[in-house]
Amino acid sequence: MRPMRSFPRPIRGALLALLTAAVAGCPPTGPSRVVLYCAQDKEFAEGVLGEFRQKTGMEATPKFDTEADKSVSLYVELVKDKDRPRCDVFWNNEIVSTIRLKRQGLLEPYDSPSAAPYPATAKDKDHCWTAFAARARVLLVNTDLVKDADRPKSLLDLTDPKWKGRIAMARPQFGTTATQAACLFEVLGPERAKAFYRGLKDNGVQLSPGNKQAAEWVGRGRTPAGSEVAVAMTDTDDSLEEIKAGSHVAIILPDRDEVPGARIGTLFLPNTVAIIRGCPNPDGARKLVDFLLSAGVEKELAEGPSHQIPLNPEVKATLPDAIKDIRAAHPMAVDFERAADLWDEAQTFLRDEFAR
Repeated sequence: MRPMRSFPRPIRGALLALLTAAVAGCPPTGPSRVVLYCAQDKEFAEGVLGEFRQKTGMEATPKFDTEADKSVSLYVELVKDKDRPRCDVFWNNEIVSTIRLKRQGLLEPYDSPSAAPYPATAKDKDHCWTAFAARARVLLVNTDLVKDADRPKSLLDLTDPKWKGRIAMARPQFGTTATQAACLFEVLGPERAKAFYRGLKDNGVQLSPGNKQAAEWVGRGRTPAGSEVAVAMTDTDDSLEEIKAGSHVAIILPDRDEVPGARIGTLFLPNTVAIIRGCPNPDGARKLVDFLLSAGVEKELAEGPSHQIPLNPEVKATLPDAIKDIRAAHPMAVDFERAADLWDEAQTFLRDEFAR
């Protein structure tokens, strides 16, 4: 056996610490951090992760996505690393790409006790993911540019010529805008959905880097280049930020007046949380999932700046006046599994139409 003194001093110190722990019957501690890939906005997630550290003593090390590439680049990285995953937990800001990860065998089943109160519709049947804290896809209008009587009532109204050159939308290959497209392919059928997006293109829809920028353009009433923007397709959290900023805007819940049984309506998109199969720290991953699905976190996300809608029926939260009646919306009756089936077709179409 090689004598201890033949090793360099730093290595001798490390070996001595290991031997001391072994002799004392105390093996070295396991990983003290859990790696989180997070598509939720950084400013909304960081406070939650700080509370996790305080409660458990474990560090949640996040990798965030950019606003422009929201959720897509993280999905690509998870697929690329599937044989040697670096991520423990994926906190996604939507659901369809999470379903796609499950279908590729990248998610580890875990039936979290924190998920028990959630409705069955919020839980994967194989316990590979749980949905929580939803946002809605809404229309945001500039009230200085659009009179009350002229406001669009339906998403499909945006193809009307009166909105020509006055609409904004985040690039539809990314984030919740991409998920909305896949959901419309499912609800309307591919041909009607394609006709809708061609109608937006013919109406001169202006593409923003992300949903936040689309909302900001409506708040200013113009793009950075000076083109008018009167209405945008965006998310509730970004819309509420513009209201807080004092912009003259109003939120419209699209298709809220549809007859009962109609599939078109306001699209609600939950966050999802899942453990990556073969992750480096499965014990820490389970602790983080339990924490994120807790009633306290959903309440915090509802009453914090993002104002996301709780899915746990036991969570009672106060929402802002601008969306206080959001639960009265007519929800889009979308089959997310079927939307995942249509993802590739929708993305191919959108790239051909909007990436040129």
